[in-house]
Amino acid sequence: MSIFSKKTPPSIDPEQRALIENAQTRIRQKKRLYRHFVLFLAGAILMIIVNLALGFGKDIKIFDTDWFVWGILLWTFFFLVHGINVFVLNRFMGKEWEEEQLNILIKKQQDKIAALEEKVAVEHPLPEKKTPIESTITPTPTDPNTPL
Repeated sequence: MSIFSKKTPPSIDPEQRALIENAQTRIRQKKRLYRHFVLFLAGAILMIIVNLALGFGKDIKIFDTDWFVWGILLWTFFFLVHGINVFVLNRFMGKEWEEEQLNILIKKQQDKIAALEEKVAVEHPLPEKKTPIESTITPTPTDPNTPL
């Protein structure tokens, strides 16, 4: 066996491939959510420290509440939306839902195309195929030794 020989890729069943891709997508989604959570915690702690310990923005109050509370509440809302998207909505509108919607739209499109083809066939029928007329003249063989 040569060092430079081509390796044949392992054959993977298309269903297994789809399952692997779906699992990888879910893992990526959860990983991003966990990163978002760690970033949220670090950011919330940093906002509290900046306001209370360093005194930055102590006089800024929105509806008699410190600015960092509103920042943390807003960030909490976005984090919850992200979590709902990953854990709840993905189950209802995941890969299977997308494929089902795709199949429904393809079926509708195929039905429309079939209806249009039928309408065209009725309104503008194609002319019947004509058989070529057989020639009764037989060609005379030419002598290869005679000039043209």
